[in-house]
Amino acid sequence: MSYTETIGSRTYRFADLKTLMAKASPQRSGDQLAGVAAASEEERVAAKMALAQVPLRTFLNEALIPYESDEVTRLVIDDHSPQAFAEISHLTVGDFRNWLLSSTTDADALTRITTGLTPEMVAAVSKLMRNQDLIAAARKRPVITRFRNTVGLPGHMSVRLQPNHPTDDVKGIAASMLDGLMYGCGDAMIGINPASDNLAAITKLLLMIDDFRQRYQVPTQSCVLTHVTNTIAAIEKGAPVDLVFQSIAGTEKANAGFGISLALLQEAYEAGLSLKRGTVGNNLMYFETGQGSALSADAHFGVDQQTCEVRAYAVARKFNPFLVNTVVGFIGPEYLYDGKQITRAGLEDHFCGKLLGVPMGCDICYTNHAEADQDDMDNLLTLLGVAGINFIMGIPGADDVMLNYQSTSFHDALYVRDVLGLRRAPEFEEWLESMQITDARGALLSASTQQPLLEGARDWMGIA
Repeated sequence: MSYTETIGSRTYRFADLKTLMAKASPQRSGDQLAGVAAASEEERVAAKMALAQVPLRTFLNEALIPYESDEVTRLVIDDHSPQAFAEISHLTVGDFRNWLLSSTTDADALTRITTGLTPEMVAAVSKLMRNQDLIAAARKRPVITRFRNTVGLPGHMSVRLQPNHPTDDVKGIAASMLDGLMYGCGDAMIGINPASDNLAAITKLLLMIDDFRQRYQVPTQSCVLTHVTNTIAAIEKGAPVDLVFQSIAGTEKANAGFGISLALLQEAYEAGLSLKRGTVGNNLMYFETGQGSALSADAHFGVDQQTCEVRAYAVARKFNPFLVNTVVGFIGPEYLYDGKQITRAGLEDHFCGKLLGVPMGCDICYTNHAEADQDDMDNLLTLLGVAGINFIMGIPGADDVMLNYQSTSFHDALYVRDVLGLRRAPEFEEWLESMQITDARGALLSASTQQPLLEGARDWMGIA
C-alpha cells in the first residue's frame, strides 16, 4: 500500500509503510548511510503528516519484514494480544500520540495495552513526538523487575557498576568495584565486559564477585558479559551465574550475526532459571542493544534504524529481562552523528522500551570520534532521569579503559540523584546504610566513616 501527502503544490509519495516510517524519522546519519532517510525537511514533515493518519491496525496487516522469512516478525505477530489491543484499536498513529499524552492516560492504562502493541506501532508514534513528549509519556510507565533487589520503582534510579579492565586483572577489577560501591553504585548490577572470552577467565571473575557479595552480604547481582553460549557452559560447570547476558537486534539475520536465535535465548533463559539464585524475583536476563546494529550487519532490509531497534525490545520482552540497556552512542557517528542525534535516540529508545513493558536503562555514551562531548551526556543523563530511566552506567572517571569510550561516572550518578531526588533500589540502599556508606537519606558519609569496610575489603583483595 502506498501513501501520499501534499504540501503546497508538491505531492510526496511513499511506496509502502517501511518507506513512510523511514522518511518520517528524525535526521540521523545511519538512515542517511542506508539511503532510506528523507531527502529534505519538507519531505520529512510530509511523511510525518501521512504517518499520523495511518490506523494502528495497519501494522498488523503490513509487515515491514516478511513473516515468512524473519522469526522476530513471527514473534511480534504471534504474541500480539487482540484483547489488549482492543482499547486503542480504533486509533490512528496521530490519535495514539494524543492518547498517550492525555492526562487521563495513566500507568494502569499503559500497562493494560502493553501486549497489544507491536514495536512498529511504538516506533511510529515516537516519530511524531517531540523530546518532551517522549519524556512525559515514558515517565508514566514504570517497569519494575526483581532478582536480589528491586529496580524500576517510581522515584528510583539504579546504576550498573562497570569495573572493566584491559587485561581482566582481578585485583584491578576488584579495586574499581570497591570504588564504585563506596560511591553508592552497583544496585542494578556489577557487570564486567571481559577482555577475553576464555571460559576459565570468565569463571574466575564470577567467583571473585560472588565471593565478595557473599562476604559482605551485598543485595545485588553480577554479570560477566560474554556470549550466551559461554554463559550456558559456565552454568553447566557450576559457576555462580546471576544474570545471563546477550547482545540482541531486531531482525533474525542481525541476531544470526551475533550467533544467536530465539531458541538459543530460550535455552539460556531456562539455564539461568534452573540455578534459582534470585531472592526477591526471577528476572535474570540482561540484554544490550543499540541503534545501527542491524544496519552495521547489513541486516536491516531497508527498515530505518530506530524501528529495527524497537523490534529488538520485542525480543527482550519475550524473556522477562531484569535489565535492558541501549548502549546509545557506542556504535559511532556513522549511525548517530552528534550529541543531538544521540540525545534524541536515547529518549526514543527509553520511551519505546517502556511502552513495550521492557525495563530500560541507557549507557549514556559516545565514542571519541563522534561530534559529542560530556556536556551532551550531562544533558541526556538529566533528561532520562526526568523520564524515569531504570538504570545508567557507573564507570571510573566516565572513561572505560577497556572498551575505549566515554560514558557516565560514579559522580554523575550522585549528581542526578541529588538534583532529581532519586533513590537507589530499596534493598541496596538499606545495605549501604548498614555498612555506613550512606545515611538514611541516601547521602554519602565521610571517608573516615567508610574506612572500616574499605580496610576490610582491601585486606580481602590483597591490595595494599
